[in-house]
Amino acid sequence: MKFTVELEEGTIESLMRVTGIDKKGPAVAKAASEFLKREMAREFANKVMDGEFEDYPLTNDELEGIER
Repeated sequence: MKFTVELEEGTIESLMRVTGIDKKGPAVAKAASEFLKREMAREFANKVMDGEFEDYPLTNDELEGIER
């Protein structure tokens, strides 16, 4: 899907440098994709720590209280 977005030139240059992609569109797409992956992983981890899954019944506080 194509769409128009306005970003500061410095932001685009940084995205291209960090992603290693030398075209603007693909660099922005890669950055957005990576951002979503991280956020979804964070969301999942929070659900696990809150005990929302039967396979992971302990809360974060309970997990931290376990002696190693």
